[in-house]
Amino acid sequence: MKKIVNDPHRRKFLEKLTWAGAASFFGTLPMLHATGKNNDEVKPISLIIDADTANEVDDAFAIARALVEPRFDIKGLCSAQWHTQANAPNDSVGSSQQMNEELLTLMGRSDIPHPMGSNIPMVSQLRPQPSLAARLIIEEAHKMPAGEKLTVLTLGPATNTASALLLDPSILPKLRCCYLGLWYNMADQTWSKREFNTDNDPNALNVLLNTQSLDLEVMTATTSKALVFDKKQVDQSFKGKGGVFDYLVTLWENYDRFWQKKDPEKKHWTMWDVAVIEALAKPQLCQRQKVITPHDNFNREITIYSAIDAVAMEADFWASFEP
Repeated sequence: MKKIVNDPHRRKFLEKLTWAGAASFFGTLPMLHATGKNNDEVKPISLIIDADTANEVDDAFAIARALVEPRFDIKGLCSAQWHTQANAPNDSVGSSQQMNEELLTLMGRSDIPHPMGSNIPMVSQLRPQPSLAARLIIEEAHKMPAGEKLTVLTLGPATNTASALLLDPSILPKLRCCYLGLWYNMADQTWSKREFNTDNDPNALNVLLNTQSLDLEVMTATTSKALVFDKKQVDQSFKGKGGVFDYLVTLWENYDRFWQKKDPEKKHWTMWDVAVIEALAKPQLCQRQKVITPHDNFNREITIYSAIDAVAMEADFWASFEP
C-alpha cells in the first residue's frame, strides 16, 4: 500500500484519532460531536469488539467508526469465524484477523490487543472453543472495578464470548454482552433465528440467551437494516483521502456481494454493524425495550434495540471522521 505522508486530510484525522485514543491512558476526554448531557457526565465504555470482519463490508466501517469514538475505551479487537458463507475460506477467522490488523495499523491503533478467535463454532452448548480471544475477554472482565462491567460487542457469531463464559463462569457479573443478530417481529413479539450471525454458531447464541443473569442486549437485523449508506456519500467523504478512507472505499468497490441480485452496481449498502456501534456511542439515537427470549430458550427478559434514527446515525458517522 502506498504510504501517504503529506496528505492534509489524513494528518488532521490522525491528530483527532490520537486524542480519541488517548482516553485509554489519560482518562475520559470530551466527546466529539456530542449532544445532550454535559460531556463531563459521559462515562467511557470499556469495550471489546468481536468481529467477523472479512465477511462483509459493514464490519470494517463499524470498526473504523468505533476507533474514533472518544466514549469507547477499547480493550481489544477480536476476530471471529464466518464459515457458513458460500465463499468463506477454510480459515475464515484468519481472514478476519488479517483485516483487523490492517485496520488497526491504518488508524495508528496497533497498541490495541487483537487476538484471534476460534475458527470453528461450538459443537454443543456445554463445550467451549478455547481461543486467545476468549482468554482476552476473561482477563479484561476480571480487571473491571467493582460494580462496573466490560461490554463485549459481538458483530459476528458469539463463539468467543460464549466460550469465555463457559471457560470461566465467574466473569458473568462483570459482563455486558451486546449481540448483533436475530430477527424480531414487534407486532406479534416473535423471533426468527434464520439469520447469518446466528447460523454461524447457534449453540453459542443459545448460551447467551440461556444464561439466566447475563446482561444481554440484542441489536436485531430487523432494526439495524434501516441504516443504509450511499456510495456517492462514501466517495464524497472518503475517496482520495488515503489511508483507512481509501481502504474502505476500495473494500466497497471490490467486494463480491454475490448473494444480492438487486443493486448490482453496489450503489447502496446496509450498514448492520455500524448501527450497533452508533447505538452504543450515541444512545439517544435509538430506542430500547425489554422483551422475552425466544420460546426455545430460557424464559427471561433481555433488551433489544427496537428502533434507530438512521438519518441521525449516518450523519454522526460522517461527522465523526471530520478533521
